[in-house]
Amino acid sequence: MTTTFYDEIGGEETIRAIVHRFYEGVATDEVLRPMYPEEDLGPAEDRFALFLIQYWGGPTTYVDTRGHPRLRMRHGPFMVTPTAAQHWLRHFRAGLDAVHLTPEQDARFWEYVTHAAQFMVNSPDPQPPTPADVL
Repeated sequence: MTTTFYDEIGGEETIRAIVHRFYEGVATDEVLRPMYPEEDLGPAEDRFALFLIQYWGGPTTYVDTRGHPRLRMRHGPFMVTPTAAQHWLRHFRAGLDAVHLTPEQDARFWEYVTHAAQFMVNSPDPQPPTPADVL
């Protein structure tokens, strides 16, 4: 029997704890919160948890209920800027810090989310107006 990373880190309980802490940050983030049209972040939290559960080797509930992740397509309607990616990573870092992973597990998870955050960027940061624009 093979042990997955999902099993090694504590399974669904650990991933849901990470994602819950992440969404606590998103709820008050001035950059990220507008990207969530739903007033209740609970459904988004559940979808993200199911995605990570499946990604790390847990049950395939995400793909069974939502189909292929198609992450860039699903996020396409939103301006995911480098600044938004940094905000996303800040809240994810808080989620990882809220659980008790080994340094190796933490590094593996962090490497994945750092890459994923950069992969999702689809727009440049808006440029502030120059003096010529104002005149």
